Amino acid sequence: MSFTDLLFGTIITNSTVTGASFMIATVCSLVIGVFIAFMYTIKNSYSKSYIITLALLPAIVQMVIMMVNGNIGAGVAVAGTFSLVRFRSAPGTGKEITSIFLAMAVGLATGMGYIGLAAIFAVIITLANLILIGSGFGNGSAEEKTLKITIPEGLDFEGIFDDIFARYTTKAELCEVKTSGMGSLYKLNYSIVMRNRASTKGMIDEMRQRNGNLEISCSRPVAIKAEEL
Repeated sequence: MSFTDLLFGTIITNSTVTGASFMIATVCSLVIGVFIAFMYTIKNSYSKSYIITLALLPAIVQMVIMMVNGNIGAGVAVAGTFSLVRFRSAPGTGKEITSIFLAMAVGLATGMGYIGLAAIFAVIITLANLILIGSGFGNGSAEEKTLKITIPEGLDFEGIFDDIFARYTTKAELCEVKTSGMGSLYKLNYSIVMRNRASTKGMIDEMRQRNGNLEISCSRPVAIKAEEL
């Protein structure tokens, strides 16, 4: 067997899973999974449970693929199961979702016996991810924030904060106005983009002087929870 066949070939022959091929694939899946998890910890924030999930996911997917190997009906059923995965907690970031799909792809490859291909693919993608993060690739404009201001009903909010927005932001758009407290208060929701090095505290302090020191909050836009993957 040539080196190329060893690297890109499969250890499963005739769609038959043996004890040796199962153990080799499982150990390699765990090793590659740990490698993916370790590479994710570089330049990323993470939780222990997520890292453990990344490390174990390739082996889990590999086991599923081995069990349905050659069975089209079972394969369709498994694909349907994957399609029902739902994000019921806070939505993941793009980097988290990318790592999950990478771990699944590795599990698919090892489940079909392509150990070398899975390892090479994992190394290429993780290194490409680190290079893209370090290069600043995809850096866009400044991040949009959601600004919520509460004002008394007697205060005319039309243009009252325009001069403050002009000093501290490059964009300020009034997105929503609603009443609160039996109509005694207005709640204004703005979409804003802060100027470079502009002080959020300074902006809020100036606004407090005009809204009677009522509630003001500034945060990232609330992401819509994903119902289905």
